[in-house]
Amino acid sequence: MAGAGAYGRKSAHSQPNCSKSGLGPGPGPDQPIITCRLLRSLFTPLIQTLRGPILSSSSTSPLIQRRVERPRSTRSLPSVYMKFTCLSKGGNFYFPPCHIITVSGFRILLDCPLDLSSLMIFSPIPTHAFSNPELPSPDSVDQKRQKHERPIDSSELIRAQPWFKTVTSLHLWNVPFIDVVLISSPMGMLGLPFLSRVNGFRAKIYVTEVTARIGQLLMEDLVLMNKEFRQFYGCEESGLPQWMNWEKLESLPSLFREIVLGEDGVELGGWMPLYSADDVKGCMQKVHTLKYAQEVCYNGTLIIKAVSSGLEIGTCNWTINGPKRNIACLSSSIFNSSHAMNFDYHALRGNDLIIYSDLSSPVLEDVKDNSCYSAPTSQKSSTLSADNDQEASAELLLSTSESLEEMEKLNFICSCIIDSVKAGGSVLIPIGRLGIILQLLELISLSLEASSLKVPIFIISSVAEELLAFTNIIPEWLCKQRQEKLFSGEPFFAHTQLIKEKKLHVFPAVHSPNLLKIWQEPCIAFSPHWSLRLGPVVHLLRRWSGDENSLLIMEEGVDADLALLPFKPMAMKVLQCSFLSGIKLQKVQPLLKILQPKFVLFPEDLRQLVSYSDTNSHAFFYYCENETLPVPSLKNSSELEIAADLVSLIHCRRLTAESIGIGRLKGDFSVTHGKHQLHSGSEQADSSQSRPPLLHWGSLDLERLLAVLEKMGIRGSVEQGNSDTDSENARVVHVYEPNKALIEVRENSTIISASNESLSSLIFEAVDGILSGL
Repeated sequence: MAGAGAYGRKSAHSQPNCSKSGLGPGPGPDQPIITCRLLRSLFTPLIQTLRGPILSSSSTSPLIQRRVERPRSTRSLPSVYMKFTCLSKGGNFYFPPCHIITVSGFRILLDCPLDLSSLMIFSPIPTHAFSNPELPSPDSVDQKRQKHERPIDSSELIRAQPWFKTVTSLHLWNVPFIDVVLISSPMGMLGLPFLSRVNGFRAKIYVTEVTARIGQLLMEDLVLMNKEFRQFYGCEESGLPQWMNWEKLESLPSLFREIVLGEDGVELGGWMPLYSADDVKGCMQKVHTLKYAQEVCYNGTLIIKAVSSGLEIGTCNWTINGPKRNIACLSSSIFNSSHAMNFDYHALRGNDLIIYSDLSSPVLEDVKDNSCYSAPTSQKSSTLSADNDQEASAELLLSTSESLEEMEKLNFICSCIIDSVKAGGSVLIPIGRLGIILQLLELISLSLEASSLKVPIFIISSVAEELLAFTNIIPEWLCKQRQEKLFSGEPFFAHTQLIKEKKLHVFPAVHSPNLLKIWQEPCIAFSPHWSLRLGPVVHLLRRWSGDENSLLIMEEGVDADLALLPFKPMAMKVLQCSFLSGIKLQKVQPLLKILQPKFVLFPEDLRQLVSYSDTNSHAFFYYCENETLPVPSLKNSSELEIAADLVSLIHCRRLTAESIGIGRLKGDFSVTHGKHQLHSGSEQADSSQSRPPLLHWGSLDLERLLAVLEKMGIRGSVEQGNSDTDSENARVVHVYEPNKALIEVRENSTIISASNESLSSLIFEAVDGILSGL
């Protein structure tokens, strides 16, 4: 800290809130604080901005050396303070993006998802319809290679206990060096046990209370559903499974090979057997839960806060405030919802950097192989315009178009369900979004009542009962309409009343005895898993796939042809619907007008869809997968709070070459809650005591130095010489009386060498009289 006008002493009283650079405790509760501004980085010596060398000294035996150095200029170097790496752009709601950012020296991982759509290359648990549960024999490899153009059939699915695909690039990072993990949604949490069980993992995991609980239930449900495969196929093989042998991979269809290997064949290392229930428990023990909008300070430097993203119950955006940068991370957000808390964009104001992780422009795609309905959607992709003023921008953000679109789609789904039930068919809904399920339950019950139909509704899941109960104790994450029910004594959602009236039945498994007693068809069943490879949905789909009056409801974004492959030929109707999972493109610019960031990080593949004027106050940076993007720092200064009793001890000297004053100060330095503080130490230096100069600066005039030395009885001469270590010429002063000494002056440094301590001290005193010192 000497170069910044102060220097610190490490305190014996360390505090947990201090950062890696923190050196002591903060001030007492009654200690007044004065704020001053430090030039450039707090940890870069101020003297680097000055003209002239810096004098420091060191003693070695038998030769006494004193060295004067001038640091090389850093003004031409870019001031890079943050690095951003996109590990995965994600795919949809169920596979959110994954990033790593490095800020203030800390590595922060944003989300740790699983690509569960890759489960579709596996065959569900075989039944009597499958006579051979083994993999295709090697003899059929050549035959399959000769039929590249023919459609894939169910016999080519991998019949083995499935492995799960993680974010491949994440394993290329040194996991123990990750400092913080921020989880934005339950889906972004499913891969966390793979990470937390790695030896040396020490990161702080921050999750909202709601996301933590829902995510834990989803992981436990995933483990239980996968248990059925273990029971059928037996214990897992040691090492790689048989289907991962290269010969087996070569025999797979090209679509399957692309899913397993990726374009360059590097994604094979991202496949792992699913974690255990103990792994989930151990992971949750390392999680730090946060309440709504609760701030937490990491290592005394970063202030981290979670605010609502509006997408689902408990999902959040993150703000990260550091000493020199404020960051807002937007992940899978929508502005208005009819069940979750709306997108809190007010909390994102004042941030220097906005990171867009996910944007939405959904287009409904029909399932071509089956009779399908098409849900209405009015959203279209469009090029953005930045012509609206801030008031119009706020009005656009607050519009209820998103919630209206959501309700229109849900009402359309209900009408399709009623049509199928009236025709005598059953309905299967494997949609995985909690909010959508809760709203569908309400609308379906109203539609059935209006149609005078008495059809049972079943929810079959090992965690359904606990999940439904949990939704009644999280009012802070619900929309205002739901929150108002709290004061009137009504339940937040209708499923509570439906269970009491025995219109809705919840069971943990399809083989539950009580379920078999009351089972009747037609019925409406909600059941995991949306991949159509795990859980009760497999058994129900096989039961109804041949019924032309039955209906399967799927979410857009899932490859329906591949998902339905094991169940073909199908007579069952399929409805594939799209739901918002990100900020609409046309709302990006209005949001930026309100937030007014300086920098914006945006996906490269959306560059052409975003137009912006050169007059905008923010600069766009575009990122790609597996590329590290450096982001320049905005601030050239940081604030330092100095205790009032230390301010009176500062005696500044004004530099002649610069309009800067510099002073010497001793105290304890700490970084607490993102603030730099200098306060009184346990030992204060006696101001009356003579202290040697800590710093010197200026150009050393050798002729003047010789004159001063001669008055001290020291004689020498100036010679021109060449340095062996530096390419530039050096000037040398040879001292020959009373003893030999050498003073070598270079462009960037000066070395003073003497044969004894007394002569070295005299020369130092002479230099001290010539140069300005502190």
